[in-house]
Amino acid sequence: MGNVKQLRDKQPENEKITINLGFVDLGRIDLLVQEGFYSNRSDFIRTAIRNQLDNHVDTVRTTLERHTMELGLRDYSKADLEALRDANEVLHVKVVGLARIAADVTPELALQTIGSITVLGALQAGADIRNALADRIK
Repeated sequence: MGNVKQLRDKQPENEKITINLGFVDLGRIDLLVQEGFYSNRSDFIRTAIRNQLDNHVDTVRTTLERHTMELGLRDYSKADLEALRDANEVLHVKVVGLARIAADVTPELALQTIGSITVLGALQAGADIRNALADRIK
């Protein structure tokens, strides 16, 4: 057991959200579930969200291009930020999806290299990083 080491903490693959629905809408969803169209309420809601995202795919694409945002998962490692610091460059994070700042990044390094953070989705960073960058997170 002494030579077992944890490579990294398991990160969640999704994020839980809460929505409020009226009783009639909820009943209609339950009816579709009961009739076998969906396996459960969550399946219906995920499908509805995906359908809406598919309907607006062109808008999302052009908005991403206009704002030069990255789509999906973007990891920022200690080495990435050290290279920016050494090049005297400042990073402006713009992500639609999930942005992760590595656990070994210090608040000092983050302050030196990250000018702003805009994430539409989720930002995973330690509490010390979030506190240090609080005025730069939008």
